[in-house]
Amino acid sequence: MPHAIRFHQTGGPEVLCWEEVDVPPPGAGELRLRQRAVGLNYIDTYHRSGLYPVPLPSGIGLEGAGVVEAIGADVSGFAIGDRVAYAHGPLGAYAEVRNLPAERAVKLPDALSFEQAAAMMLQGLTAQYLLRRTHRVEPGETILVHAAAGGVGSILVQWAKALGATVIGTVGNDEKAERVRALGCDHVIVYTREDFVGRVRDITGGRGVRVAYDSVGRDTFLRTLDCVERLGMVALFGNASGPVEPFDPLLLAQKGSLTLVRPVLGHYIATRGELDAMAADLFDAVLTGKVRIDVNQRFALRDAADAHRALEGRRTTGASVLLP
Repeated sequence: MPHAIRFHQTGGPEVLCWEEVDVPPPGAGELRLRQRAVGLNYIDTYHRSGLYPVPLPSGIGLEGAGVVEAIGADVSGFAIGDRVAYAHGPLGAYAEVRNLPAERAVKLPDALSFEQAAAMMLQGLTAQYLLRRTHRVEPGETILVHAAAGGVGSILVQWAKALGATVIGTVGNDEKAERVRALGCDHVIVYTREDFVGRVRDITGGRGVRVAYDSVGRDTFLRTLDCVERLGMVALFGNASGPVEPFDPLLLAQKGSLTLVRPVLGHYIATRGELDAMAADLFDAVLTGKVRIDVNQRFALRDAADAHRALEGRRTTGASVLLP
């Protein structure tokens, strides 16, 4: 029987269990996939810890890539043997074999590997909507990217540079700073020893950035508001340091009539047309060299708990994958 990672209670990485699972024939509208690579994302830790509650027991993981082994009724556009990737559930990507709604899958170009696909779909589609839909970055704009050496951050830096933006990135140490500079980041701030608000204001001549992308949450959010220009935007798309404390919305007016958005990927790929268009844009960015997908960490799928420890300990850079 195939195996999968499941959890029966919320908690730390130790709650993740390697279990035999029964995978039935795919139902109507489903594909059965033999997975070749699985994406590791910070949202996985939110499900495991209970920050984002899910019914228990549960599988885990939202992103993967593999080969179609069987096709359920009422599915068109896919054939057995197709290479496919997906980025938004349902939960259960940490598995050797799984069934997946066909509407969530996209065909993978031959020039992209399974590892690349598993490393880029969720993070890359997140970067796509942040840069092209939440706020459409234009040439000449200056933006701020927190956690610039992380999975989404690394893509944001490269893609924003290709769009003609000036990019300011924050990182936690000098090693990550060097990585981000190599990706093209114009100004790198090591937040553990530098005041990122002061540095952003210095870099922008006191004006601030047009948009700030914050996946860190509680530790950075209030100070991020001070980095944004009048009528600018803060896109809060993660909680790596914990959820933001409640605050008075009047603060946004006091900081310059700022716009605050808390986007999630699922709302941007709610229709088949949106998913296909965003995936095509992402694939084009990678295949044309605008964005390089670096898989910097690989873990055996059965060692998912170790992968979570590395991710939460901020010991990873760029993308990580789990290999069945």
